[in-house]
Amino acid sequence: MDIDTFPNPAPQRDYVIQHIAEEFTSVCPVTGHPDFGTVVLTYVPDEICCELKSYKLYLQSFRNRGIYFEAVTNTLCDDLTALLKPRFLRLETIWKGRGGIRSNCQADYIKEGYAGPMPKPFAE
Repeated sequence: MDIDTFPNPAPQRDYVIQHIAEEFTSVCPVTGHPDFGTVVLTYVPDEICCELKSYKLYLQSFRNRGIYFEAVTNTLCDDLTALLKPRFLRLETIWKGRGGIRSNCQADYIKEGYAGPMPKPFAE
């Protein structure tokens, strides 16, 4: 994972950042068909913030990867938590329907001792 970061311009404050990537693609590991989804990253930064161009390139690295929805969600959550070390992080994936079924997944991370805002999902 090669995502750039930059110093949080307001580390003294709990505030919410949300990035919505509406063109996420991966591949179904069973059928090989493309899966299309939206990735919603919501976090309360601590010392650093996520730089968007490198984040976009990281997301694009999943384009030809055979991976289940649940694994995508948890991999993104784990990778971004390890990199950003945020106070709070929520990773949501919202998948386009196929075969009459739509799926959404969510994984959260809360830093020990964090008592600030627990953002509700912005995206629907």
